[in-house]
Amino acid sequence: MAPTTQPAAPMTAVAPTQRERATGWFRLAFALFDTAAVLTTLDELLGRGGSAVNFFSYFTILSNIFGIVVFYAGGLAPLRRGEQVNDYLRGAACLYLTITGVVYWTLLRNVATPEGNSWTNLVVHGVMPVAVVIDWLIAPPRRPLERSGALYWLIFPLVYLAYSLIRGPIAQWYPYPFLDPRKNGYVHVVVMSLVVTVAFMVFTALIVAVGNRLRSRRQPGKLD
Repeated sequence: MAPTTQPAAPMTAVAPTQRERATGWFRLAFALFDTAAVLTTLDELLGRGGSAVNFFSYFTILSNIFGIVVFYAGGLAPLRRGEQVNDYLRGAACLYLTITGVVYWTLLRNVATPEGNSWTNLVVHGVMPVAVVIDWLIAPPRRPLERSGALYWLIFPLVYLAYSLIRGPIAQWYPYPFLDPRKNGYVHVVVMSLVVTVAFMVFTALIVAVGNRLRSRRQPGKLD
């Protein structure tokens, strides 16, 4: 008599912990808040006859949109017991928004921005950058991050720099004063670009180091 095979037992999803659910709601709340800020800014800009292309040419807006997507995905994952967002994507969002906040508060605080002086300005330059840093601290990476892998985070800022410098003379518009050669020349643009690039590299190393340091606090197999 041929041996009978028992059907494999179905895999049961591990229920998220209370902390994981709280982290999910944290991400969703800030994603919604930031979405409202970005859309409000766009609506106000278009109402003043501004350019949508210019709006989406700000690093601030692009980094916030990226952070919003990562937070929506990362917020829904533990609530739906789904696959977690790749930690390298989370690290990239943390890097871009951290630089957004640092550059704004050190170089651009007194410069006109598409957000004006409304509450949206504080959200995209302050609240969301702080939120992604907090998220990185309370939910560090599940696996060790390699510095070589994190270097890919620098591709987007470098492409953005090239885009801004190529489009600038064509559109006669630059998103930030330190990228505008019409006033201080290209030497100033090169120097400031190098300064910001070094800042990206420093914060990349810092985010990786902090994430790997805190990773030991996580239990294997747990969701964020």
